Amino acid sequence: MHALEALAIGAAAVAAGGINAVVGSGTLITFPTLLAFGYPPVLANVTNTVGLVPGVLSAVYGYRRELKGQGGRLLKLGAASLIGGIAGALLLLRLPSGAFDAIVPALILTACALVVLQPRLSRRVQARQDARGEHRADGGPALWLGVLGTGVYGGYFGAAQGVLLMGLLGSALRDGLQRLNGVKNVLAGLVNGVASVVFVAVAEIDWAAAGVIAVGSALGGLLGARLGRRLPPVALRGLIVVVGVTASIGMLVG
Repeated sequence: MHALEALAIGAAAVAAGGINAVVGSGTLITFPTLLAFGYPPVLANVTNTVGLVPGVLSAVYGYRRELKGQGGRLLKLGAASLIGGIAGALLLLRLPSGAFDAIVPALILTACALVVLQPRLSRRVQARQDARGEHRADGGPALWLGVLGTGVYGGYFGAAQGVLLMGLLGSALRDGLQRLNGVKNVLAGLVNGVASVVFVAVAEIDWAAAGVIAVGSALGGLLGARLGRRLPPVALRGLIVVVGVTASIGMLVG
């Protein structure tokens, strides 16, 4: 790896780590950068997933205050992310590289709609729970299955995984958007982490590129968390939608 390549990949990783902390979709920066330097698609995907793990961990650390009191929720939803991440990583090694191309843009746009409608949906969830006399902090089976499905996608590719998670969490849980963003970072981190373990065990990884991405994404994750925690809910919601729509258009055009 020559100096210019390392610099370009490192800069892309800083941006990806920051975007992942606030929204998700950082993969849409680092993955095309690796492709531009001639990395084969599967090698680029695997290397990128492994390299972005430190960035997600730094984002989780940056949101540690928002995660207080959410241990039970994280345990239940985290199990879904772990199972989905393993399944998605195994699918990547077996399915054609474009297997999810047709459905992913539709999923992301649906998630964007959920994010836009999140305040109204949250009020409906609250009214329904009040009427039934129940208040589920974990969102129930429907959310668990949604997180599982997102984990499968995240282990397979992962672009805009955060947008999908925020759409699900925001529509199913009664909580502040920043606290849900902290949960999103943990769940995405679990998916990336467990997928990386699978890749390290059975797939080829370009460790030089993964190392550059790891350092850059870790820095970007800290910076992104610092910025994201200061955004008001309306601004955060708008940023999620802009990134999600841009990701969908990019996938459709590409």
